[in-house]
Amino acid sequence: MAKTPDFAKTMQDMMSNFPVDTSSMQEAMKSQSLLGERLARVALSAAERSTEISARWAKDSIARMGELAAVREEPSEYAKAYSDFASAAAEMAAEHMAAYAEVAKKVQMDTVDLMLTAGKDIAADAQKVAENTTRDVQAAVKKAPSVAPNAAAAK
Repeated sequence: MAKTPDFAKTMQDMMSNFPVDTSSMQEAMKSQSLLGERLARVALSAAERSTEISARWAKDSIARMGELAAVREEPSEYAKAYSDFASAAAEMAAEHMAAYAEVAKKVQMDTVDLMLTAGKDIAADAQKVAENTTRDVQAAVKKAPSVAPNAAAAK
């Protein structure tokens, strides 16, 4: 029965002849990790600010509800209290929604800024890798044994 040849040694020898620079992958991982960290900071800051807005809105609403619970002498005073509460609630909603919009706008601006910076970094890294690769290939070509043109044509 035929035995399957073991190509492990052959593959190891072949791969050892190809120089592989892992520093570019390490730099890419560092860049991606840094971008992730910065994006997380933007998101967490926005979440913190949104929580503050929500808490303030809830406190304001609860304070206004306390005014509704007060006893009034005349029935018309209840109607006025409800009307005042509705007006104040609409005003608070507009104010707090504007605050949320500001948070969203800041997140958008920060994210675009981070993406533009990351794009520039990636372009610079790609150029550096291309230059290193070109230099390595040129060095490998110089080291490679040259084949005489007549010897190649004779075959």
